[in-house]
Amino acid sequence: MLNVPFQFHKPVTCLLKLGYYSFLTHTNLCHRNYLSNTVVFLSHQPNHSVTSIRSLGFHSVDIALPQQKHDYLDDVFNDFDEGREELCSYFVSNKKLCPMEDDVDVSFVMENDSECHGSKELGCVNENEAMFLEEMDVNVLSNRIVELSRTNQIRGAMEYFRSMKSFGLCPNIHACNSLLSGLLRNGSFDDCFKVFDFTKAKRITTGHSYSLILMACAKARGCDSAVEFFRKLERDCDVGRDFDVVVYNTVISICKEVGNWSEIERLWRSMKENECARTLVTYRLLVSSFVHCNQSELALYAYHEMVQNRFEPNSNILNSIVCVCAKEGRWDDALSFFQKMLTGDFKPNLVACNALINSLGRAGELKRAFQVYNTMDSLSLKPDAYTYNALMSSLNKANKHGEALRLYKQIERSQMLEFNKHLYNTALVSCSKLKLWDRAVELLWQMEASGLSDLTVSYNLVIRTCELASKPKIAWQVYEHMIHQKCSPNIFTYLSLIRCCTRGDLYKELEEILNKVEPNMALYNAAVQGMCLHGKLNLANEVYTKMLDHGLEPDVKTQVLMDPKMRK
Repeated sequence: MLNVPFQFHKPVTCLLKLGYYSFLTHTNLCHRNYLSNTVVFLSHQPNHSVTSIRSLGFHSVDIALPQQKHDYLDDVFNDFDEGREELCSYFVSNKKLCPMEDDVDVSFVMENDSECHGSKELGCVNENEAMFLEEMDVNVLSNRIVELSRTNQIRGAMEYFRSMKSFGLCPNIHACNSLLSGLLRNGSFDDCFKVFDFTKAKRITTGHSYSLILMACAKARGCDSAVEFFRKLERDCDVGRDFDVVVYNTVISICKEVGNWSEIERLWRSMKENECARTLVTYRLLVSSFVHCNQSELALYAYHEMVQNRFEPNSNILNSIVCVCAKEGRWDDALSFFQKMLTGDFKPNLVACNALINSLGRAGELKRAFQVYNTMDSLSLKPDAYTYNALMSSLNKANKHGEALRLYKQIERSQMLEFNKHLYNTALVSCSKLKLWDRAVELLWQMEASGLSDLTVSYNLVIRTCELASKPKIAWQVYEHMIHQKCSPNIFTYLSLIRCCTRGDLYKELEEILNKVEPNMALYNAAVQGMCLHGKLNLANEVYTKMLDHGLEPDVKTQVLMDPKMRK
């Protein structure tokens, strides 16, 4: 005999022919001023369901019972047609008692069984989906939730969860966490928060629960909201007891996504204060996060603490540390870590090699820079444009501009890579130092032909090369072409042009620049000084007067040159 809080009445005899005892039932629950009606089928045909019932506006539950013989039902079977008519008329007349399906089309009789047994839909599961529980053992029901969650039958798992709640049963934390994981995986974030609130109310949350809900919050509301939610959890719970290292690692990962390095540092301190043991994963996250946020000192500090706690770094950590040291100008430390990787089972990556070559080149360690470059071949690393740019910059730093251009030609002939803007500009620097204005102009045309944009720096380098090579007219032609290409000049463009104009007697062009550009102290000082140095004192006096009229203050050199006593 079933002991259930239902009042059974009006048996529907027509369904006995299908192997069911059927009863229309109702509970004493109300929802939106409607009674919540349910049809319960007590079946001795397992897994047999009548799919048309729910389309009429009723929730249905299929409960398997042992097969039994009832001879007294034989007479009833003969009345099947009358019973069916009785059933249909009863359903239609009572359809409005359903709280959620007021406008269901009674002609629709096909319904997906997955709505009763679990679905893979991603959205929020209907809150009124629950089922009649034949089994009341908490562990058995919790295991069912775990199994449904693992197989992605989220709707079925949520129906079990809600049914247990309605019967006053509490799923164990393993079931709740498994359900949380399934809901998170399927994007049902609202249900994630409902399950989490239930675990908090029952005081059964674990570190895994906090980690899952923080990930759900980050995906549903953004990383910043997840950080705020974590701070609220810190205030509301016992951090030392409730938060484990996985929770902290989760929040660090979330903060890394938005570059919130200050919060990561605070979490790191909090772990120490709460005596939460850091793991290898924690230190990997700390180092990579600080490197990602350009916090070199914190990255190095995290690495040293990691080594002190006897954790072995992996290739990613060591590559990051090489890059950090190289960026900070600590090329000796970077080289030491690089050599440690070579002697161990670790492989430096291309980014670390490029950073180390660049750092060595800036420090004037040209020989060591090329040694690292030669090592790349044994590591099966293919040099890219940044590698060669670092090598050419190293040669320019060592005043070996000719060798830099020869390396450029070697790369150009081999066609081993696609040139980028940085590589072209480094070659232009070499041309400028060697006053090779024709080669500089040629490189500029190549850059334009390759479709590169935003070439202001490149134009400035070519104009500067023409200035050093005493080719003022060529410099002016390059400037006009620059304007024609709709490339915006800057203050360095105008300074170089003014020096060219004063040396090449291009005073009309000089006046054009001064009238075109908004009055600037640096430009007027350059014009006055250039004219004075080339003996054009009258023109220098005119420009100087105009400079004062604009309210611009001459620098010391201009004042000395324009002093009448100094002129005499």
